[in-house]
Amino acid sequence: MRRLLGLIVMLACCVVPANARSPVKVGTLPSGAVDGITDVAGVRVGHVTKVEGTNVRTGATGIIANDDTWNDRVAAATYALNGNGEMSGAHWVDQAGFLEVPIVLTNTLNVGRVDDGVVSWLIAKHPGIGVREDVPLPVVAECDDQGINDIQARSVHAEDVVTMLNAAKPGDFPRGNVGAGTGMRAFAFAAGIGSASRVLPPQLGGYTVGVLVNANTGSRAELRIDGVPVGRTFARELLPVYPRSSGFVAPDRGRAADGSIIIVVATDAPLDHARLRDVAKRAGMGLARAGATSHVSSGDLFIAFSTTHRYPRAGGIVGPPLVSEEDRIDALFEATVEATEAAIDDALFSAHTVTGKGGVTYYNLPFERVRPLLQR
Repeated sequence: MRRLLGLIVMLACCVVPANARSPVKVGTLPSGAVDGITDVAGVRVGHVTKVEGTNVRTGATGIIANDDTWNDRVAAATYALNGNGEMSGAHWVDQAGFLEVPIVLTNTLNVGRVDDGVVSWLIAKHPGIGVREDVPLPVVAECDDQGINDIQARSVHAEDVVTMLNAAKPGDFPRGNVGAGTGMRAFAFAAGIGSASRVLPPQLGGYTVGVLVNANTGSRAELRIDGVPVGRTFARELLPVYPRSSGFVAPDRGRAADGSIIIVVATDAPLDHARLRDVAKRAGMGLARAGATSHVSSGDLFIAFSTTHRYPRAGGIVGPPLVSEEDRIDALFEATVEATEAAIDDALFSAHTVTGKGGVTYYNLPFERVRPLLQR
């Protein structure tokens, strides 16, 4: 009987929520169909991945809230847990209380060229911009991939962004070291793009919360998966390789060491700017559950939006009544925390080992090595 109970416990610790994509259970709420941000109806995701020669390992990732965000603006808010990073356009999002452009993620030195691409894409769709209509302030958020990528090359060009945004689609999408996550590492493992979703029960509104992260943060010792201090097990294993010939010195402090993370939260729950800022803050709790402490030199920047509370450019406010019941709001907070933690796990388990500039190598986190740790 004791052996049977032990087996049940071992199995339970690795049972994932319904429809979950990640191999690890995080929390109790079920996932949506693809366990990703696109489980929120209308949201689309696109990538451009730049792997060129031995030195270029970078890209961009776009998140589009609906079919015409410029004219059908969605409620939004941002939050900076630690501000050593850049999310352009954030001031206007928080001043206006809405989002009217795509959200695009990329590397630090590529922000300008990506901004140019977003503007070109918007002008092509809305020729009146800057003539008889307002001008956009693109939301472009960055992480630093200089360790493995020739970041000075700024390899993502405006035309790449236009192509990416035109190709963005609903449904499942690649994760790990793709798009903006191509050259990223988290907890000293290959990482990058991760995503997850959680669905509230009908009695709490049945709302969906989807999260997408670009994970480039945390030290090895900090990593926790489902509460287990997994990083300690790999304290001396699968560490990044920095050959002397690469000319890159493994950092022990500062932005290159502490990294950054961008977290995008989408929901179909009707929420306004003030409540979405509360939601964005809860993403930081999911980050903490993964083990990160948001170091002084880290850029931990979050943005949340609601697809159902909208501000048409023609005027007025469109959407169902705002969620006001405390139990539903608390459930949305819980869903955000769970989905954020799960999205970080997804980035780690979706990534593959990658070698780039100067032979620098980031190793992936092998789930077959992690599973026994979660069963103890």
